[in-house]
Amino acid sequence: MRQHHLTLSGMALLSLLAAGCSPDGISPGEVSGNVARAELLGADQTQYGEVIVAQGDDGLLVNIKATGMSPGAHGVHIHETGKCEGPDFKSAGGHWNPAAKQHGFDNPQGAHAGDFFNLDIGADGTGSLEATISGARLSDGDNALLDADGAAFVVHEGADDLKTDPSGESGGRLACGVFVGGR
Repeated sequence: MRQHHLTLSGMALLSLLAAGCSPDGISPGEVSGNVARAELLGADQTQYGEVIVAQGDDGLLVNIKATGMSPGAHGVHIHETGKCEGPDFKSAGGHWNPAAKQHGFDNPQGAHAGDFFNLDIGADGTGSLEATISGARLSDGDNALLDADGAAFVVHEGADDLKTDPSGESGGRLACGVFVGGR
């Protein structure tokens, strides 16, 4: 099972980046060195937050900050193609799955590299989630997230059941953000 914890240094890096304190001065949708950012937008260009991915020693460190969403659990996933064309964001393709697994942490054949636990949104419309994708790389090498067509991050309308292949029955795609690939 993929680890869903961060080291202290990983949390510190992601906290600085989430606060906008990037030493590289990169903006959403750009990739610089060992960090990628994606702005989460709805089909009508409503801003729903941001996702930051940083290369750690043992995998990718992921920090999701969401705003303006309906309260409750939302399925969130990294998708295989760096396209977010509305109205349904189907252009992002399926979940990022370099090891050809099935979906979900509760599936004995799972989980996809792009699977996460649900993002819980509070009554104020905000939520956050931090995770590690063990063994993954931001770019170059085996299990690289950013290939020639990039990758996208998708927030779904409903909760992910963490077992049903291929998408966890998490409903339509509410928001999408592109990580621009840099090969």
